Amino acid sequence: QVQLVESGGGLVQAGGSLRLSCVVSVSIFNINYMGWYRQAPGKQRELVAAIPDGGRIELADSVKGRFTISRDNAKNTVYLQMNSLKPEDTSVYYCYVRGYYRGNFDVWGQGTQVTVSS
Repeated sequence: QVQLVESGGGLVQAGGSLRLSCVVSVSIFNINYMGWYRQAPGKQRELVAAIPDGGRIELADSVKGRFTISRDNAKNTVYLQMNSLKPEDTSVYYCYVRGYYRGNFDVWGQGTQVTVSS
């Protein structure tokens, strides 16, 4: 089974920073897509940032200049660095990966709450 474990969520003040981590139970070399999504109450889940295999990094317009997605292959981990946080960033954030390991897979993390106070 491929599993994702998220961490790093919490409560921060507007203008603050937070880093989310997502540890994948298989080598990142088996992954061809990884990304971060978020979903607020009453809203659709939306893409925040992603790294397609061999593709250009994708960032939502609302987070450009503030958020950065990166990965550490040795640690099988993908990160979302969030700076200059705004109250509208408040949401549950989900890690998502897609790849191949004993078959095709796509897996979501359990979600981590990020709350930004005014």
